[in-house]
This record gives sequence, C-alpha cells and structure tokens, in this order.
Amino acid sequence: MGTQLNWDQYATAWARLHGGFDPRTAAPVVRAWLRFAYHVGYVLGRLRVGPTPVTVFGVLLCFCVPLFVERPGDGPFLGALFVLLAAVADSVDGAVAVATGRTTRLGYVYDSVADRLGEVAWLIAFWLLGAPGALVAAAGGLSWLHEYVRARAVSAGMREIGAVTVGERPTRVCVALVGLLVAGLTGLIDADLTAGTITMATTVWVLLAGFGLGQLLSAVRRALVDAD
Repeated sequence: MGTQLNWDQYATAWARLHGGFDPRTAAPVVRAWLRFAYHVGYVLGRLRVGPTPVTVFGVLLCFCVPLFVERPGDGPFLGALFVLLAAVADSVDGAVAVATGRTTRLGYVYDSVADRLGEVAWLIAFWLLGAPGALVAAAGGLSWLHEYVRARAVSAGMREIGAVTVGERPTRVCVALVGLLVAGLTGLIDADLTAGTITMATTVWVLLAGFGLGQLLSAVRRALVDAD
C-alpha cells in the first residue's frame, strides 16, 4: 500500500473524481462531513482495511433497515440509525479508496451498485411502514433514472458532474433518515399516524427525484449541445 494522502492532497484528488467540486470550499456542514469521512478513511487505511469491505458493510447496514423497521415501538428509529450508519459507510469507503490511492473504475461500479441496493432496501422499509407500493415504485424508478441519465451522459462525453440537482444521493439519504425519524415520533403519539407520515416522506422523495431529474436533463442537454 502506498503513502496515504494528507487532507489537502485528499481534497485535490477527491475534487478530480467529483467534477472539480473542492471539499475545502464547500459549505461548513458538507466540509465537516467530508473531513470526518477522510479521517475515518485514513484510520481504516492505516489498519489495512480496503474500500470493498466497507462498501459491503454499508450494504448490510441498509438491509437491516427493512428487517428492523417494523419492530414495535422503536423500529423506525432503528431504521433511521441504520440509514445514518450506512451513509457514513458510503462516504468512508470512497475516503479509504482516495486516501490510500486505491480508486479503481471497478470500485466505482461496485459503489454505485451498492448505493442502488441500499436505496431499494430503504424504500422497502417505507412500504412495510405503510407507504403505497405505487408511490414507492415511483420513488425508486425516478432515482434510478436520475443515475442512469447521468451515467449515459458521461459515456456520451459529458464531463462528470457533482451534485447539481435536488434529487442527488445526499437528498435521498436525508429523506430516508428524516422520514423514518418522524414516522417513529408520530408512531409514539398514535400508531395509525405512522403510515401517513411515511407516505408523506415517500411523496417528498418522489417530488425531489422528479424535479432533480428535470434539472439533470436540462444540464445534460446544455452540456452536450455545447459540446457538439
């Protein structure tokens, strides 16, 4: 294993992989989150833990969400906790790869597949809590289409872009996390409120995913037309 990168070297390398978005100039919350991921990734790299085991661990955490979400009383809260831990793992696996100089195209594919599997698990949890199946399917379909459009645009020659829409992966993490937390809180008041609350969260997911897809299609069109 090669020499690990310090924060400035890591930020420069991370920016190259994320469309030039420099984490050193990000909003304070984003910068703090990315620095946290870097430090955890640095430690794991020193312990010779590779990015792939972290990715697999993150997927397993996602699968725990639908397994525990129906548990009486604290199920939605446990689901929210697993979503949070999975989000940390999702940031840390990339941090390990960048900090240790082990980024690969295959690892990028694995990470993307892991993200989609995790989101499917979260949406299954939404369905188990009472969200309508059609609405859940729409949320998953729009999110998948968002990522598919981006991948096809990159393969068509568009320079890879960072987070430019309201439907990006961090947004989905926030909707899943907050949706499960609020569903848990309303469930403590009245168990019958859980289904309505999680349906509202799924609706927010659909609206943001749909609007984000529109934003992405517009950005792709501008970039590829200008390139032609």
